Amino acid sequence: MSPEQFIDRNPMSRRQWLIVTVGLLTMVAEGLDAIVAAFVYPKLEKQWGTADDAITATVTLSVLAMVVGGAAVGPLADRYGRKGVTVTGLTVFSLGTAAMALTNGIGAFAGLRIVACLGLGAVLPTMMALVADWTPARRRGQMIALAFAGVTAGTTLGGILSSALIPAFGWPTLLAVCGLAPLLLIPMVIRYVPESVSVLAARGRPVADLREALATVAPGQDLSGVVLDRTEAPQHRRAASRAVLARGVASTTVLLWLCFLVGLGVVALILSYLPMLIERMGLTSAQAGVAVAAFGWGGLLGQLAVSFALKRFDRFQVLAGLWTLAVVGLVAAALWAAQFVTLLAGAFVLGLCLPGANSALQVIAAVAYPPSARATGISWANSVGKLGPVFGGLLGGLMVDAGWSLGTVLVILAVPVGLCLLAVRVLRARSRGLEHEVQPQPLPRPLKAPTPEQV
Repeated sequence: MSPEQFIDRNPMSRRQWLIVTVGLLTMVAEGLDAIVAAFVYPKLEKQWGTADDAITATVTLSVLAMVVGGAAVGPLADRYGRKGVTVTGLTVFSLGTAAMALTNGIGAFAGLRIVACLGLGAVLPTMMALVADWTPARRRGQMIALAFAGVTAGTTLGGILSSALIPAFGWPTLLAVCGLAPLLLIPMVIRYVPESVSVLAARGRPVADLREALATVAPGQDLSGVVLDRTEAPQHRRAASRAVLARGVASTTVLLWLCFLVGLGVVALILSYLPMLIERMGLTSAQAGVAVAAFGWGGLLGQLAVSFALKRFDRFQVLAGLWTLAVVGLVAAALWAAQFVTLLAGAFVLGLCLPGANSALQVIAAVAYPPSARATGISWANSVGKLGPVFGGLLGGLMVDAGWSLGTVLVILAVPVGLCLLAVRVLRARSRGLEHEVQPQPLPRPLKAPTPEQV
């Protein structure tokens, strides 16, 4: 029995639930980063007189830094350790963000922002890989989606903190709080999240270390039947960075990248331009804020709902269902956008579907690759997805400059979402084909009753 089979056959322990909780809190730190673009950049323009070109350059370089950070750390995490990369990424992001509060010019601010984003790009994929590694297969999708819901929770929390701290203390205080708070997570990651067994084996660690890691997450279970074979470690080290583009997997990777690109891009476009388009319709800025809030709360509820749906339904069916409802919601909202009540309902429904779909995408990416290349697969997919907001911002700007109405923009957005719906159908067919090719023998369920440490 392999370590993965051992984890799959046992119930969730308290330590495994704690790992998921730490993952969720880490994703809250990821969501807090959204407050910089939404609330700090406008203040820099007013307080420092920063030119729009300088702000645009800072935003673009920050996104590229997250892309580079995410793309680079995947292979490193698979080879040298996911836990260490997560801790390093959190430290760099936190200190960089907090240090931005001490700057007095756009040059220093932009430099620290780029450094912070390099660290932030490393956090999400490595933490998601750790959650996936330490949860049983039957609960893996649900736990990844639950942890990923922390991103939306962090964005919502960032909005609340912004409204409370900026008027009273200014934007530097907001950056200091949002930068220093994630440092509190570092001791939790070090203390409660063990390194993945596949990484320990690839690094040639003693068998006792591998056995200790398994005993930590499954206390009281018999480990005598677990085979801790490290003979393939060198092969794993060579193959991790290439596995996501290997023959037979490359098409799956490309389809996943397309879905990430569109999924994150559509959400970013809606959040960026929805207030402006609503005000063009003659509604007030307060009504625009309520509509954005409805989208945000819908996103949080949708991601939490997805985490429970994935426990009972196929991950591809969940994603296809969400994107089908999103297409219907986009068209319906476009038809009745002129009425505030229906617009509000449409924003909430789109919030339920689109961020929830992005949560399901994290699950699909996490299980699409073997454990030895999991961090690479997740990090590269998210790095491509980070480009979605860039393209979404450019496309949204072109549509707004052309004078298009909110209804027209929403209908246009239904097209790429529909294409992703087709991509999901292909991904599901490919996944089922691979499952038919590999038919592992079912493992017997453990006869030993769960200990008090298990749930």
